[in-house]
Amino acid sequence: MTRFFSGGEVYDTKGQKVIDFFFNSSGKLKSLKERSKITPPTLLPKYGMVSEQSQKLSELMGASVFDTPKPVPMLSDFVAWFSGDDEIVMDFFSGSGTMGEAVMSRNAHDGARRKFILAQIPEATPQESEARNAGYENIAEITKERLRRAGTEILKGECHPDWNKDVGFRVLKIDTSNMEDVYYRPDEVKQADLLTAVDNVKPDRTAEDLLFQVLVDWGVDLTLPIRRETVQDKTVFFVDDNALVACFDTGITEDLVKELAGHEPLRVVFRDKGFVSDAVKINVEQIFRQLSPTTDVKSI
Repeated sequence: MTRFFSGGEVYDTKGQKVIDFFFNSSGKLKSLKERSKITPPTLLPKYGMVSEQSQKLSELMGASVFDTPKPVPMLSDFVAWFSGDDEIVMDFFSGSGTMGEAVMSRNAHDGARRKFILAQIPEATPQESEARNAGYENIAEITKERLRRAGTEILKGECHPDWNKDVGFRVLKIDTSNMEDVYYRPDEVKQADLLTAVDNVKPDRTAEDLLFQVLVDWGVDLTLPIRRETVQDKTVFFVDDNALVACFDTGITEDLVKELAGHEPLRVVFRDKGFVSDAVKINVEQIFRQLSPTTDVKSI
């Protein structure tokens, strides 16, 4: 205080300049401080206004389908700063899919192999909105189409020579089990009910539904390449060549089983009721034990 009244400058412990002293209504001595009015500068470069991002997205999509998209350059910088070259970037609230585009864009720039996972509920677009009029009934549909178009545009631009040019993605939806629900205890089941239990797969499920259930159950990477082939008139899926082989058709014969065993897959799976006879079903494990002893055999 002596320094203040002698004309010197006084600062408190927070670095704020004291400009006067006074007594409050309780008679306590207080100080009046000069508080800074300077807004601390951001470390982030300027990425433009929201309106600019909306305009860019509209040009990509051909219509104004999303009101508040995040800036792709900003998220691309975040990806570069906070993720490694082979890491997975997760966005739990993906909206229009900006993070996915940002990951692809950054990979194209630095040649990395990052992957992304985007989560978005199928929230309905407003009635009479531009998005609805353009054919997008929910936000998830916008996300998927934005990723397709963004990937195409990225491939047209300059790319790092080491980049694998992978702009593909898969869409998985959460659903109930593929297996029929069982509501009765064994002692409550009547003989007449047994016929309804012959096929334990729900009738509206596709072979792809069953395949991805198996991939999850076995802990197989969902991003591995999948090839579909017709073998002896049956549809067969080859996951990463021989990581997993799956056939969910009916009428599977012993000849088909032997041909699949010849590929020596790490895992093979069939539909439980898919075999042409009980004898073939019983012999499957024996066939693989002879022709491909390291294969893990499973029926669902």
